[in-house]
Amino acid sequence: MRLASPRITPLEEQDWTPEARAELGRMADAGRTYNIFKTLARYPKLLKRWMPFANHVLFKSALSPREREILILRIGWLCQAEYEFAQHVVIGRRAGLTDADIQRIVDGPDAPGWEPFEAALVRAADELHRDAMVSEPTWKTLSARYGTEQLMDAVFTVGQYNLVSMALNTLGVQLDAGLEGFARWRR
Repeated sequence: MRLASPRITPLEEQDWTPEARAELGRMADAGRTYNIFKTLARYPKLLKRWMPFANHVLFKSALSPREREILILRIGWLCQAEYEFAQHVVIGRRAGLTDADIQRIVDGPDAPGWEPFEAALVRAADELHRDAMVSEPTWKTLSARYGTEQLMDAVFTVGQYNLVSMALNTLGVQLDAGLEGFARWRR
């Protein structure tokens, strides 16, 4: 982790305001209140306004779960957002990513074993991170398979998780119990 302790301490459920409970109650009832949400519980108005967009990107976008997770894991790695990366290793595995796929995401778009379209997804995340724009060759590869909504969701997925990575790193959100950090994936 970039910070050894949180700059903003997560707010435990018993201390949530009614507004925070309105946003996070279903997660808490399901036993899924992670440190990111307990941290955001300190600012319920922001949480309430951010959640619809975050839910679109994670649950309702036009991307397949595998392709979405490739983008999220790559931007999390590029931002060195250990919390984000660790959470999405778990989600990515549920979406069908293997450990070899995850290592390839870490290694980048030129790593051996990528098929061209998935390499272009990784490259798109790299270009958005580096240049704030997808290059014409990468766009052409993506647009050969993706329609307008998928192309837009790919850009917004990387943008959303770039933002989240910045927040996690800056606020010092610590790994939840049971998550593995970067050590396994560094070569």
